[in-house]
Amino acid sequence: MPGNLGRFLRWDVVVTALLVVVFFGGLGADPNFGNADNLAFALGDLGEIALIALPMTLLVVCGQVDLSVASVLGLASALTGYLWDAGVPFETIIPLVLVVGVVCGLVNGLLVTRLGLPSLAVTIGTLTLYRGLAYVVLGTEAVSEFPPQYTALTGNVPGLPVPYQVALFAVLAVATALLLHATGFGRSLFAIGSSEDTAFFAGIGVKRIKLLLFTVSGLVAAFAGIVFTLRYGSARADNGAGLELTVIAAVLLGGVDFDGGKGTLGGVIAGVLLIGVLRNLLMLNDVTTEIQAIVTGLLLIISVLTPRLITLARRPPVERFLQ
Repeated sequence: MPGNLGRFLRWDVVVTALLVVVFFGGLGADPNFGNADNLAFALGDLGEIALIALPMTLLVVCGQVDLSVASVLGLASALTGYLWDAGVPFETIIPLVLVVGVVCGLVNGLLVTRLGLPSLAVTIGTLTLYRGLAYVVLGTEAVSEFPPQYTALTGNVPGLPVPYQVALFAVLAVATALLLHATGFGRSLFAIGSSEDTAFFAGIGVKRIKLLLFTVSGLVAAFAGIVFTLRYGSARADNGAGLELTVIAAVLLGGVDFDGGKGTLGGVIAGVLLIGVLRNLLMLNDVTTEIQAIVTGLLLIISVLTPRLITLARRPPVERFLQ
């Protein structure tokens, strides 16, 4: 296939083009879609998903996955509410909750790297464990009335329809993109995802890198839990339930191969924004959360299936026949 056409068949390019089409389609379909308040709401609703998607991208490129992120978010939210209700200053709560997130990530990483367990199985287990701990901490209660100087940090950047957490995501996304695509560390992640054994024999610290990535994933998920709590003004043990599927869908929709070794952060950002735009359009049209969940599931299936079909289409006909 000619090189120019092959570049256009890259999945991250397809997703970016689809994002543009859906966005401008939304502008024409609903007059409320393009106003500043709605765009700010749509971006704010993406904040925690976007933040967690950054370390998740690094993990999936490395051939790993962390399904416990939403439960770590819920545990962080429950701890935030419990400690605030107990009279602990919020300045103390934040570092304590972040440390708990680091511990959760370390547990995942140690089980994967020291015991050699598959990350999918490990994080399915800790998904349940951490969510259960959240209910142990806070039960079914909800805690609210957090300090206004902190809840204000989930508002918009002055003069822009961009929430502070999304602005933070933009800064972290640039740093993550440079790390992934312009450093030796990033090349190590692709090497591990392509062939862990080959990376090990090439002198790459495979276990050390995977442990670091799981730890960062736990830290960011805990931070997202604090942001989620302040944004909604309510700490609950069930906060963020099911969010891990949306994060995974965004990463895979962005073209990162679930088997590892392939993908771009730009594609993931486009995937995150595409899911956010679709969710917002569905909400504006009063589509139920059940239908939204179905859409997310379909996107997850499409994001896994379509890149493989594109890869197959780019191969010579004889090779396709032999496959």
